[in-house]
Amino acid sequence: MSKKQTRSNPKNTNLKRKSPKRARKQKQLWKWIGIGSVVVIIVATIILLLPKVTTATNISAAQAFKKFNEAAFFLDVRSQDEWNQAHIANSINIPLDELQNHLSELPKNKDIVVVCLIGKRSQEGMTILRNVGFAHASCMTGGLNAWKAAGYPLEGSNP
Repeated sequence: MSKKQTRSNPKNTNLKRKSPKRARKQKQLWKWIGIGSVVVIIVATIILLLPKVTTATNISAAQAFKKFNEAAFFLDVRSQDEWNQAHIANSINIPLDELQNHLSELPKNKDIVVVCLIGKRSQEGMTILRNVGFAHASCMTGGLNAWKAAGYPLEGSNP
């Protein structure tokens, strides 16, 4: 063989060297894929760990009665005078306008059923509780009127 002729290695015929520009682009691509993966993992973790404060939980009088029999915490957000007239046994009265000042008195990890006369104030009370981390708070739809109409027991001076 002459000097000009060289043997080609069959193993190396299909190999091409990457240009430095192409190698740099590929490296950047992998960098962005890595960053994107980390961002997706962080966002997914945040979503999973956030308390479910936006999901309203309205329950019927029948569902509330079931929770009553399971010893749930009943929070009545009506005025003291309204509560004195009629209330659910063992319910605690904290008027809605005083609720923010008494949050430390409420159980964080127990079902809380918020009640009022028709369900409007209890909806507001439940929203307050959920926004500060009471994930197990629910509102009884129809309020004490629905409870009484279903024939469930009441206490007070005029049940």
